[in-house]
Amino acid sequence: MRKIMSSLFTLSLVVLVASSGQAQPNPAARGGGPYYLFQTLHIGGEGGWDYVTVDPERRLLYVPRTTHTMVLDAASGKIVADIPGQERNHGVALVPSSGRGFISDGKDASVTIFDLKTYKVLGKVKADVDADGIIYDPASGKVIVVCGDAGVMIPISPGVDPKAGKADAAVPLGGKPEFLAADGRGKVYINLVDKNEVAVVDTQTMKVIARWPTAPGGAPVGMSMDGERHRLFIGCRNPQKLIVMSAENGKILADLPIGAGVDATRFDGYIFASCRDGSLAVARETSPGQFQIVQTLETPPGARTMDVDPKTHTLYLPTAEFEPQTDARSRPVPKPGSFMILVVAPTRK
Repeated sequence: MRKIMSSLFTLSLVVLVASSGQAQPNPAARGGGPYYLFQTLHIGGEGGWDYVTVDPERRLLYVPRTTHTMVLDAASGKIVADIPGQERNHGVALVPSSGRGFISDGKDASVTIFDLKTYKVLGKVKADVDADGIIYDPASGKVIVVCGDAGVMIPISPGVDPKAGKADAAVPLGGKPEFLAADGRGKVYINLVDKNEVAVVDTQTMKVIARWPTAPGGAPVGMSMDGERHRLFIGCRNPQKLIVMSAENGKILADLPIGAGVDATRFDGYIFASCRDGSLAVARETSPGQFQIVQTLETPPGARTMDVDPKTHTLYLPTAEFEPQTDARSRPVPKPGSFMILVVAPTRK
């Protein structure tokens, strides 16, 4: 009888965990690499997605969902707030010193400004067509948004009047920008996806001062940076490469093979490239000047963007389940309500 009661108790615990709705950590998924898929946060809700942004101080995730931006608790996936009023959003930049956040809206050609405490929309500032990648550059003290179809970079003062204020003058880039990184010393580096180049902008003069080819990588989209060693990490789609580039002179230091459909790279000691095909490339400098892919972590397909929490070294990748594709040339269609955040954590031995 005691053995039966013990078995029933164990079974009830299993059922409780399985029915909790919150995916549990899976230690068996650790494998032999430095990172593993720790858990999946099932979020649901409507809309597509693009760049996810981590707030490491408040342990929050900002996730644009086409017409609204979800604010999630990073530990549980619980919805903390939902910021409405966008038409086709892409990314979020946070400026805690001004108490504001900024959301790029490509269809509306604008940047939505919201309050970081209340999440209330304060207003919008006009940008340009296809407002896409957006970051905060501490050296210039500007929020910087790149507009793909317009081919420009637009600086915005964080304290701008959200009702009647305007952005600064646009900086022509001579190509279609995708994403960008700032070195904190007065330069911003921008991928030009149609030119296979990185444009370097001096944020004092707000002019392009250099153009560096990304070959042997092409169609550069993902961008991140090691500010201490002054290296750029560029995710290229055609050919599929992770390019390591000197931010001093544009010299290619390494080109590493990655999966199809990369959309983001991040640096946190290791170098990461997230790809739509369901692979997360993990690279590192194995000896001075020598770089190598040390792990290719399998993820559910569609996990093409990500951000990393520099305090916990945890990565967050948005994706969803997809309907069966009848035409391989068409974009996969997410199943309604299946949106999720993959949580990838360092392996601790």
